[in-house]
Amino acid sequence: MHIKIVFIGAGRMATAIVQGLIEKEHYRPEEIACTCGDDPTGPALAERTGIHYHANIIQALGEAEAVVLACKPQQFAAIDQDLADATGGKLILSILAGTPLERLSAKFSHARNIVRTMPNTPGQIGAGVTAFTPLRQLSAKDCQIVESTLSSLGNFHEVEEEDLDAVTALSGSGPAYVFEFAAALRDAGVDAGLPPELAASLSIDTLLGAAMLLAESDESPEELRDAVTSPGGTTAAALQVLKDAEYRKLMQQAVAAAKARSIELAQQ
Repeated sequence: MHIKIVFIGAGRMATAIVQGLIEKEHYRPEEIACTCGDDPTGPALAERTGIHYHANIIQALGEAEAVVLACKPQQFAAIDQDLADATGGKLILSILAGTPLERLSAKFSHARNIVRTMPNTPGQIGAGVTAFTPLRQLSAKDCQIVESTLSSLGNFHEVEEEDLDAVTALSGSGPAYVFEFAAALRDAGVDAGLPPELAASLSIDTLLGAAMLLAESDESPEELRDAVTSPGGTTAAALQVLKDAEYRKLMQQAVAAAKARSIELAQQ
C-alpha cells in the first residue's frame, strides 16, 4: 500500500486530522505517514492510529499526493532543504499560524500548490472551523484533498489571504474568548452564592445549549437574545450592565489586538 498523505508534525491538530481522515474513510491508516521533531508525538500517534512513523520522512514521500505541514511555527525555518525538495510536485497544506504563502512557497518552491489554513482547537473533536487560501487555483483533485482533510476538523471556508489575520483573531483565537467567558460566568455564579462545582456545570451547559440553539435556529443572535429578555426583567438588568461596560466595544478591541499581533508575527 502506497503512502498517500504525509504529516510533518504529529501534535494535537495533526492527530485530529489523522483521526478524522481515518474515521471518515478518506484514507486508510496504512496510507498515512508522519514524522515529528525531538519528541514522542510521532511514535505515539502511529501506535494509537496504526499509521506509519518515520524519523526520516523523505523515504515515505515517494508517491504521496499531499503533505500536511503541522509542526510548530518556530520549527519551520529548521526544515531540512532535502525534505523541502522532496515535496516537489506535491500539494502542501500548512496549518502553521502566521506563516504566509510567500514564505511557504519560498521553502517549498517545487510544490504543485500550497494551501495556507487557519484551523481552531475545537477541531480536536471534529467541531472546529478552518479558513484556507491556496497559492493558486486548486485543481479538482487538489480541491478534493483539501476538502477531505479540512472536513476532518469540522467546517471550512475559502478566503483571501488578506483576510486570514482577521480569521485568526476571530475563530482562531475565538475559543479562548469563550473559555474566558465560561470561567467568568462560573466565577460570577460562585460570587452569587453557588457551590463551585454547580456553577461550573451550569456555565458549561448554558454555553453548550446556547451555542446549539444558535446553530440550529434561523434567528440572529440579537433575536435569540431578545427572546430571552423580558422588559424590566432579570436578563434585561444583566444586559444593561454589559451595555454600560461597552461589552461589544471591548470584544472589538480584543479581536483588533489579536489581528494586529497576527500581522506582526507574519512579518517576523
